[in-house]
Amino acid sequence: MDLILILGTLALVIGLYFRNNPLNHSRKFMFRRFLNWFPLGMTYAFLYMARYNLNVSKNALGTMMNKEAFGIIFGAGTIVYGLSFLLNGPLVDKFGGKRGMLIACLGSSLINVIMGLVTYLMLKGTITGNVVLIFSVLYSLNMFFQSYGAVSIIKVKAYWFHVRERGIFGAIFGTLISFGVYFAFDWGQVIADAAVLNPTKQMTGVQNFIRTIFAIDTGTTDATWLVFLIPAMFLIFWGLVNLLMLKDSPAHANFDDFDTHDASSGEMEKDFTIKELLHRIFTNPVLLTVSFIEFTTGVTRNGILQWYFIFAKEVPQPGAEFFKDNWGILLCMAGTFGGFLAGWLSDVVFHSRRGPPAGVLNGVMLVFTVIMSFILMTSPVGVGICAILIFVTGIGVHSLMSGTASADFGGRKATATASGITDGFVYLGTGIQSLCLGYITTWSWQLWPVFLIPFSMLAIYLATRIWHAIPAATKHYLIHVEKISIVTVEEVEERQLVNPAPQKP
Repeated sequence: MDLILILGTLALVIGLYFRNNPLNHSRKFMFRRFLNWFPLGMTYAFLYMARYNLNVSKNALGTMMNKEAFGIIFGAGTIVYGLSFLLNGPLVDKFGGKRGMLIACLGSSLINVIMGLVTYLMLKGTITGNVVLIFSVLYSLNMFFQSYGAVSIIKVKAYWFHVRERGIFGAIFGTLISFGVYFAFDWGQVIADAAVLNPTKQMTGVQNFIRTIFAIDTGTTDATWLVFLIPAMFLIFWGLVNLLMLKDSPAHANFDDFDTHDASSGEMEKDFTIKELLHRIFTNPVLLTVSFIEFTTGVTRNGILQWYFIFAKEVPQPGAEFFKDNWGILLCMAGTFGGFLAGWLSDVVFHSRRGPPAGVLNGVMLVFTVIMSFILMTSPVGVGICAILIFVTGIGVHSLMSGTASADFGGRKATATASGITDGFVYLGTGIQSLCLGYITTWSWQLWPVFLIPFSMLAIYLATRIWHAIPAATKHYLIHVEKISIVTVEEVEERQLVNPAPQKP
């Protein structure tokens, strides 16, 4: 059933892509662009699987990787991931998204193979070293290579999608993230269950296939190492597909490049140094605001993603077992809906402005977070619904900010640097919520949703600061091509200076 839902969702996403053509691209171009983003996107989804397989391995390894050890390992990887963007973002801006994605595939697959080998040797008793130290180093290396993938997908998108199309691509981006979460948690758990030497429950056809191919029943321990090896195999496959199919820009695929009307319009001939790229981002007030919104998203989205499953395990949820048992596929469907809702609001309702839908979605998030805080211990079904709806809005905001706004205001020349820094702020928020909620929920689960409320409120305020923000080239396009009246942040500020609000006596 899950596979049918995934395939149906994928078909819907592809159908919506081909129906959304506001610039009237040729059918040939639309199909070639599909052959570009589809393998690129699926690669990113499987990078997620090769990232969150640590969560699955933690449960499968039992006492070999306890809660404290997992927290340190995951935290180390998160820090490295966030800091890596300061280097990897500018590098991808220099040598292109295709190379960046290939580095991500090859690097992450190699490290996952090594983590699988280390797990095998530990289960065999050959390695008896410090599990925390060994996996912290390896997982940090994995996350270093993973960061290349995050910026590369946005870098390639910036050349192939016009600003007026990027909201929908942001939706596709959100969907692919959701697929990655599903692959990581649901497929990863299927692999972990199949890897058990002496299973106590009936195996599915896929699990029996895994057990036969890897001759699990002939071993002496659980084959938990497969949790790392199989995602590595997927990455190698998609890496080869990208090598053959992926092109950095339309010109590389024998089409004419076109002006996407983002912040790089008129300066495509300039060659920026790494220092200039970083200065360009850190001195841009809009991109800094986008980054801080992403910081709040890292807290709120991952505050639900990581903790609802643990909450449902520790606090019985009678009548709401559906949410815990289908958490991966529910997150996938919710993320897909959230991404497309945000993209539609941005491109259609707000004419490719990113601030307004971010504010609206965070407002909805705030409402359901407050409701969740009141019903946490009294309505299991209500809590499950609130958790899913909070994730819907969180993915929507994330797909717009990291997947779209960073490309708009960074421009094609600085897209990877801009998206890398905004994504780094996401993981800063992720690390803070992980550390704080780890302690807070030990005192009382009631404080869990309460902790998230201020961050939603902060995000709403920040979204109002960029409500009218739009790149100058985008504004010019909308006014002169689509005949849409657009008000920018600068014009609002000018009006306030010319016509200041009357002072109260």
